Amino acid sequence: MSPVLDLRKEPVDLRREQEASLARPHMTYKPMARMLFAAMDVLYGKATTLPKVRLLETLARIPYQAWETRQYSLLSIRYHDLATVERATKIAEWGREAQDNEFWHLLVIDQRMRQLGMKEGLAYGIWLPRLATFTYAWFSRLLARINIRRAFYLNAEFEDHAEHAYMQFVKDHPELDQEKVECDVAQQFGPFETWGDVFRRIGLDERDHMNNSLRFCGMADRVIRYVSINR
Repeated sequence: MSPVLDLRKEPVDLRREQEASLARPHMTYKPMARMLFAAMDVLYGKATTLPKVRLLETLARIPYQAWETRQYSLLSIRYHDLATVERATKIAEWGREAQDNEFWHLLVIDQRMRQLGMKEGLAYGIWLPRLATFTYAWFSRLLARINIRRAFYLNAEFEDHAEHAYMQFVKDHPELDQEKVECDVAQQFGPFETWGDVFRRIGLDERDHMNNSLRFCGMADRVIRYVSINR
């Protein structure tokens, strides 16, 4: 089994994909995911804002790190089982790639906030993200050892929530489509003409991460295809 193809190099119609995302209902989230999203709403409000998605991206890399560590542990003790080696290697490779992609999201959002002159106090700028990171890292490592399939599904829920949040954010801020991208970090996966397209691309990255999570937990039939790519 292999993860979903990386569609970054394909000619994607970002606006059509945004419309498809917004037209698609959210997944039916299980209690664990609902608690996570509710906590973020309590701390940052229900509206999608840059500080809120910066915390989201700070947390987004953590499960992939936990899975990568877990797979290397498996490789150390089950190297004689070639099926396990193949699966563990694929999960570890995907985890590294996803971490890099999520870190790009974090850098882009941070640079965007700096351009806008957005400042936060110690509580929201430093202490809350650190506490959330520590807690989520501990939880992710524990879940990866107890039930890796459940960990994949929780991540699919997380990424589905993120995809919808970014697409709604662009819809709620049409001025983003009038603002040119003058940020070298944002253009690393471009070129992008406007900030609206940057955030649409980030939203689609989250869809890709959701799809891979569904594949690895045995739910390939629930993968969401691109509407603007003939495959």
